[in-house]
Amino acid sequence: MVSKSQTKLITSLQQKKYRDQTGLFVGEGPKVIAELLQEGLKLQSLFTTDASKISAENHFHSTEAELKKISFLKTANTSLAVFEIPKPKPLQDSGLMVALDAVRDPGNLGTIIRLCDWFGVQQLLCSKDTTDCFNPKVVQATMGSLARVQIHYLSLSEYFEKTELPIYGGFMEGKNVYSEKLPKDGIVVMGNEANGISEEIIQKITHKINIPRFGKTQKTESLNVATATAILLSEFRRFTEM
Repeated sequence: MVSKSQTKLITSLQQKKYRDQTGLFVGEGPKVIAELLQEGLKLQSLFTTDASKISAENHFHSTEAELKKISFLKTANTSLAVFEIPKPKPLQDSGLMVALDAVRDPGNLGTIIRLCDWFGVQQLLCSKDTTDCFNPKVVQATMGSLARVQIHYLSLSEYFEKTELPIYGGFMEGKNVYSEKLPKDGIVVMGNEANGISEEIIQKITHKINIPRFGKTQKTESLNVATATAILLSEFRRFTEM
């Protein structure tokens, strides 16, 4: 049974201001919830039509109609959980990192978080105007990787002024990434879906790189930011692990 107060709380968590106020976020589906639990995130409440799929305390048996009412998905899953937002760990100025400059699409952010997890990137830096990583759509797109990547919202410009790590950014006029000697430690900056990397951040880039086009027409203007992130991280890891 989902009470009126629980319904009101869950519905409010679709908005960032209420996630900030309550310190809570929502995850849906047995796989996402199980991975978040496995990584030690604190569960506040679980609503499910089948308790046998997820072993957790604070669970409430719910009907399909009730889950449909509180779900943020077009098609409600068999379970929905409310978690406490974990406290961020201190930022370590080392390793390979990705920095996002005003990435707004939740699907792109979620995919990039999952890519960081896949390629062993433990820290993701986000400008303050990048989409909230606890947005329900982002949480679903990460498929649990959200719990394994440390995400920091900060002023990229201020951080780039302090760090001694090389800072890479993708540009049409950059050097071919496939012919560059890439470091094990560094920052890969990815820009906004429509406008790319902002002028303020461009001034902080120490290495401009390019993903070359191989098509005969050479008419494709750009790559999706998540796709470009996948290519660059793959190349950074390939080069340093050879």
